[in-house]
Amino acid sequence: MEEIISVGKILNFHGIAGIAKVGYSNIDIIKGLKKIYLSSTENNEKKEQFTVTSVNFHKNFALIKFKEINSINELMPYKGSFIYINKKQAEDSLDEDEFLIEDLIGLNAFDNNDDLIGVIVDVKTSNGNDILCVKSSSLDEDGREILIPFAREIVPVVDITKKKVVIKPIEGLL
Repeated sequence: MEEIISVGKILNFHGIAGIAKVGYSNIDIIKGLKKIYLSSTENNEKKEQFTVTSVNFHKNFALIKFKEINSINELMPYKGSFIYINKKQAEDSLDEDEFLIEDLIGLNAFDNNDDLIGVIVDVKTSNGNDILCVKSSSLDEDGREILIPFAREIVPVVDITKKKVVIKPIEGLL
């Protein structure tokens, strides 16, 4: 099996026809779903392939119908399960200035003078902007975490191949 990544989580059901209520972070990836993988809560190791027949949106959730699931009872074993897709499929749906969260974690963060600030250890998603969590490389600061809004004005350079981001220094941020 190709490398797979999580793109959402089944939070609950919607109605009686086995429609999954899904939390997600990237609407474009969710809109383009065709084939996904799920693990039931009973057998978390085995991933089964499912075909997406429809994706609709209600409030801040995706409502996803799978060809193979036709009732609440058939969906219940997957409640709480993550939705996985092939990493290549996710990358193909991204715009030029979009990145997978997992590709950002581990990148070195530098300032405009090419001085190392730290390493990205996490990315928190919110309704506004994503937030980069950078573990400081400064020895005198006990490796504190710096929270950086992931916006082009603040993070003008992201180079996945060089494993590097550049953060524009803003007073009080660094």
